[in-house]
Amino acid sequence: MGDFQRIGVGDRVLIVLKKHSYIVRVDKGKKFHTHVGYINLDDLIDAYYGSSHKTSSGVSFTVLRPSKKDYALKLPRSTQVIYPKDAASILVWANIKPGDRVLEAGTGSGGLTIFLADAVGREGVVYGFDVREESLEKTRRNLESVGLLDRVELRRANVLNGVELNGLDAVVLDLPSPWLAVGVLKNSLKGDGYFVSFSPTIDQVEKTVIALREKGFIMIEAFELIQRFYDAKPDATRPNSFGVQHTGYIVSARNTLAEGPETPPSDKLSNEESHAPHEFFDSLTDSPATNI
Repeated sequence: MGDFQRIGVGDRVLIVLKKHSYIVRVDKGKKFHTHVGYINLDDLIDAYYGSSHKTSSGVSFTVLRPSKKDYALKLPRSTQVIYPKDAASILVWANIKPGDRVLEAGTGSGGLTIFLADAVGREGVVYGFDVREESLEKTRRNLESVGLLDRVELRRANVLNGVELNGLDAVVLDLPSPWLAVGVLKNSLKGDGYFVSFSPTIDQVEKTVIALREKGFIMIEAFELIQRFYDAKPDATRPNSFGVQHTGYIVSARNTLAEGPETPPSDKLSNEESHAPHEFFDSLTDSPATNI
């Protein structure tokens, strides 16, 4: 038999109802109203995750545990959400892992913060900065909803004025002018730490890449991700008419001990221009990993 878990009072569940899904807190005596009838939440208490039920109108629905993706897309927000396709790449390009200390500037409503906090684990910490108290409060509530608030330190401050942090593994920026933060945050990073920014316009990308080069960062990459969904049917599979097209651009780079584009102060560190993605992946496969 599988590992079946029951729904408890106060649990947040994902209700999947036809093409719609909702995150709902299961409280005694409450009803959740939908476009096809209401759901008695009392009926879900002690039911199994993965079980199916019916609304008051007899329409079937399934109850699941929400994923981080569900939370990031469905929790209350006042700013543009960072889609999972971008969040996943940010985690990879920033090399976020358990135990990391990560600075996030521009928390918005906490969508990306949820992914970062989950990735750093119980031993890591995310320092979340925003200049708006409203954004920080939304982020705080959303993190509390998913049980990750204890991994995040929220601060109302402008990182462009400097931060009293050192030895950071990565900085992740969602700011109007990320290029202005490059020099300010460089010394807060580890000598080979990771820089990632997310921006909606290409002129932001250009200015950020220029700033990174001027401050001695290497392995600079700029890219966007286009996601296409498919309707898969026998003999009739085709792209879905809905797709997540342009959402923003990602810029990533690695820090060095150099303070500018000149050669870093070690013969083991070399100056590089912007790193083309195919060159990067070629470099991973050209030589056997004999020292790993």
